[in-house]
Amino acid sequence: MRNVCGSMPGLLDRGTVGHPGKLSYVIAENEAESPWTPLSVERGFRPEQSTVTVMAAEGPHQFYNQLSSTAEGILTTLADNMRISGNVMGQPHYCLVLAGEHMRTIAADGWDKKQIRQFVWEHTQNSHAHLKRTHRMSGTLEPGDEQKMRPLVASPDDLLVVAAGGRAGAFSCFIPGWSSAKSSAAITVAVRRGSPVEGRR
Repeated sequence: MRNVCGSMPGLLDRGTVGHPGKLSYVIAENEAESPWTPLSVERGFRPEQSTVTVMAAEGPHQFYNQLSSTAEGILTTLADNMRISGNVMGQPHYCLVLAGEHMRTIAADGWDKKQIRQFVWEHTQNSHAHLKRTHRMSGTLEPGDEQKMRPLVASPDDLLVVAAGGRAGAFSCFIPGWSSAKSSAAITVAVRRGSPVEGRR
């Protein structure tokens, strides 16, 4: 970016804070140990196809849970972290990255990706009252605002679940999408001889 586009701090690069994506920000799905369907297959590709998924995103937000031995416990911690994260309205996608210990605990309870997405989607919603009190939504408090809920993303299907990271340690992370623009949504493309072809949103 610096050499080709002239992205120099204070000139073209006017970011307020740093971001790992300015240098390198790539993760690989742990398909070998994952108990779940790979993301690429969920998005319509064949298991033998090599793919890459790209999304406009913040840096990874790590969360920790060593206390719970259940899927619900781990995902409750994840949802609580996501619900109060900086981006709480309008992102097209979030990516949930579940590492070794959390992955195995959640799988041992028999939870599949659909159940994970549904639980997290339901437990990351904020009330209109909370969003207005924290100045994330305009307007004054109105009757019923405590009951009106706003999800982080439009649908559970907008939560991308990926098994990745180390085998040990009770840590995982989530990656918030960036921007509400449709063009910032995650897209998956097949890769052939280093060249991307045919994409799926």
